[in-house]
Amino acid sequence: MMRAKQRTLVASLAGVLGMAVFAAAPLLAQSGATVHGHVLNPAGEDFTPGEVQFTTDMTVPYKQATISNKAEIDANGNYTATGVKPGNYFVYVVRDKVIADQLKLTVTASQKDVTLDDDMSRPAYLKAMTPEQRKQLEEYKKKNAAVTQANKVIAKLNKTLVKVRGDLKAAAPTQGDVSQDVADMKQAVTVKPDVGLLWLTYGDTLMAQGRHLSAADKSAGKSPTEDAAVGQEYSAAVDAYKKAITLDSAATKPNPAALGADNNQLGNALTAMGKTSDATAAFDTAAKADPTKAGMYYNNEAAVLYNKGEMDAALAAANQAIAADPNAATAYFIKGQALVTKVTVDPKTNKMTPPPGCIEAYQKFLELAPNDPKVPQVQAVLTSLGQTISKSYRAH
Repeated sequence: MMRAKQRTLVASLAGVLGMAVFAAAPLLAQSGATVHGHVLNPAGEDFTPGEVQFTTDMTVPYKQATISNKAEIDANGNYTATGVKPGNYFVYVVRDKVIADQLKLTVTASQKDVTLDDDMSRPAYLKAMTPEQRKQLEEYKKKNAAVTQANKVIAKLNKTLVKVRGDLKAAAPTQGDVSQDVADMKQAVTVKPDVGLLWLTYGDTLMAQGRHLSAADKSAGKSPTEDAAVGQEYSAAVDAYKKAITLDSAATKPNPAALGADNNQLGNALTAMGKTSDATAAFDTAAKADPTKAGMYYNNEAAVLYNKGEMDAALAAANQAIAADPNAATAYFIKGQALVTKVTVDPKTNKMTPPPGCIEAYQKFLELAPNDPKVPQVQAVLTSLGQTISKSYRAH
């Protein structure tokens, strides 16, 4: 976008000539000199793309002149022309057949290397511009300054995100203190409150800090549920995730992955607050927003319901997780656990009969996760139900 504006600006300056620049360099080159330099536009930025053209026809208009040498201006505003023979030249800076500037150059027989820079932001060039051209230039500078400042802000925020994500990963195993990261992300959403990703990450820092405070309470023999500070962190996380959802939903083209992550984290925060029904609704929304990760989101929902003791609802969520991801090991465990509560016992023989799908769910769990810590528990249940444990299910 910036380059397109630059092209429009430079094209509007066609016909305005710059001051003459004369260059000198040492040594003789039989095949001609190499002329190189850097070109800046009237805003003081690299002039690109474009071409530098040389002609000794200094008494005729540009369109009638024979161009003896030419060189492309690269992405950094630099050019190099070779084989420029001794003589007096008009050097044109051209884009799309429109002259942006014109310089004078004399190359002597003793010169091998010549530097010819062109700075269109020089006072003489700017003075020769029309009032309308100067107005366009000032407007462009203001817009460019705003873009440059915005880019600096974004670059700083990206660094903050990288640092915070690293801190959260490092703190997770020990539930360490991340209060500085909370402060950093609070500042980030204050600086740029219109980015869902920033609010999502802010929520993650609040959740991590809530877990840190909760772990500290447990170590001190206190109840985290009675600690107002823990509740405040989780409540603030819920608000942050909801803000992320609002922003990401309002995007011109909402990103399914972003909305899935937003709602999943909202579900986790609501779970931490003990709001199970709200949490399961959030996991449902996450699965619908991003079907590619529906297995994980329904699995989270099933786990929340299972831990809450709501076995029928946990079974339904586990089945949804399995339907979305047939390799969701934890979902099979939850399914087996939910179904085993429905085992019937023959009063005459005391034989236990599990409901359909129970044994199969446990066996699939052992197949998918032979090293899971819950394996001994599952094996004990299967043995009690008269099932033979396959050796292939043993940990390795």
